Amino acid sequence: MERTLLLNATFEPLKIISWQRAITLLTQGKVEVIDFYDRDVRGVSITFKLPSILRLLKLVKVKRSSREVRFSRANIYQRDRYSCQYCGVKYPAEDLTFDHVIPQVQGGQATWENIVTACLACNNRKGGRTPQEAKMRLIRPPAKPRWMPVVTLTIGIKNAPLSWRDYLYWNVELNKDG
Repeated sequence: MERTLLLNATFEPLKIISWQRAITLLTQGKVEVIDFYDRDVRGVSITFKLPSILRLLKLVKVKRSSREVRFSRANIYQRDRYSCQYCGVKYPAEDLTFDHVIPQVQGGQATWENIVTACLACNNRKGGRTPQEAKMRLIRPPAKPRWMPVVTLTIGIKNAPLSWRDYLYWNVELNKDG
């Protein structure tokens, strides 16, 4: 069944919710309907037009700047641009490994500042040594990213209902041509 785009009171997109959650928010009086699908949801004694876009009646504060970047495999791949940090070659995720710059046997920790992506060949060549000991150099020293991962909608913009499109371009800078 269809999903519903949930907007903040300011019309900023918050997330995509199930149609069941949309109906619940609607019956609780927490949202207003901005647009409908051409489908109905029928209960035993009630029928609703299926909402396509809902807007919260109360503003929800979204804390973006205070959140920490999560230390995760996906974020490390993103930080290192899916490239081996020793040879510089770009690889698919399944062909990359993690390398402790200072090996664990020498006290290296699993932190933003000590983990880099490496191809299998470079990781094997380096072994349990530091880059200096293995006579290898890092393309970029590892550091905690300052960016926040972008929340992506799994349906993709090309498959989104037409009614959503005006709201999904919320953070895109408009040019003077419109």
